This record gives sequence, structure tokens and C-alpha cells, in this order.
Amino acid sequence: MNTTILAQDDRPEPDAINRSCVLALDLGTTTGWAIRAHDAPITSGTVSLRPGRFDGGGMRYLRFSNWLTEIDRLSGPIAAIWFEEVRRHVGTDAAHVYGGLMATLTAWAELRGIPYQGVPVGTIKRHATGKGNADKDAMVAAARARGFSPADDNEADAIAILHWAIETNGGVA
Repeated sequence: MNTTILAQDDRPEPDAINRSCVLALDLGTTTGWAIRAHDAPITSGTVSLRPGRFDGGGMRYLRFSNWLTEIDRLSGPIAAIWFEEVRRHVGTDAAHVYGGLMATLTAWAELRGIPYQGVPVGTIKRHATGKGNADKDAMVAAARARGFSPADDNEADAIAILHWAIETNGGVA
């Protein structure tokens, strides 16, 4: 039996910013995250997805999926997700990890009907610092200038993604 599945436009709707809560992610072995509920302040942090010594190859992705479910349960329901869309990686391993995390994220969101959208790295950096090629220190400084104390550049990037999504209505404004 052949079944045709039509592609859907899964970009967040412009008004999704104003509903419930929105999540921003900087995907990687140390994933930065920032979340804002409609009437709540922004909360942010990092989650380590580094595999343990005896973990199988898919454990980091299973842990990431479980983490997303827990964030949704505790802070949600999540109305929309934005993530840093990386097109070039320094190493092959980083590219594989990013691809696996992005696949996990998009499958998790699809199963729950949560819209998601990638945001180009240069767009995030330009919005946060005025320079599309800002370095890690500049991104951390930009987050601090907004009153945050990011643990590292991953958390700073997630904060910047969330601010971009809020201030540009998800790229629509």
C-alpha cells in the first residue's frame, strides 16, 4: 500500500510568539536554551548532551527528546520553537551531532504539532550585536547587556535567538 504524505509548512505562525510559551535552541553537545512563557520572564541555560562512557550512539538523542518533553511539561505547552540554523561546521563530528539533534527536534515537534523554524547564524549575530560575524565573546557581551548572565556562548546564542523571535515576530516584522 502506497501512502503519500504531503509536506506541511511548519514555520511558526506570527502570532505564536504571543501564545503560551516559545523556546529557542542553540543545538550542540552543549545545547543552549531560552524559553519565555506569555506572561513570564525569560529563563535560559544549557543542557549537556555529551554521551557517557557506556552510552550507545543514540543515547544523546534520546536524552534530548526526553529533555524537550520535560521542558514542555514543566514550562509549556510550547507554542513554537526557533533554533540556530548552521550551514557550515568546523568538523565532521559537529555536523553529525547537529544533524542528529535537528532531526530529533523536528521529529519531536512534528509529533506534537509544534511549529519550528531555523534562523541563520548571521541573522542572529547581526540582531544581537550589529555584526553578522560577531565572535563568541561579543555574543556573551550582548546577552549581558540585556541583563542576562549566560554560562557560555551556547546560552548567549539561545537568548539572542529568543530575542530575535520576539522582536521580529519570528522574522515577519
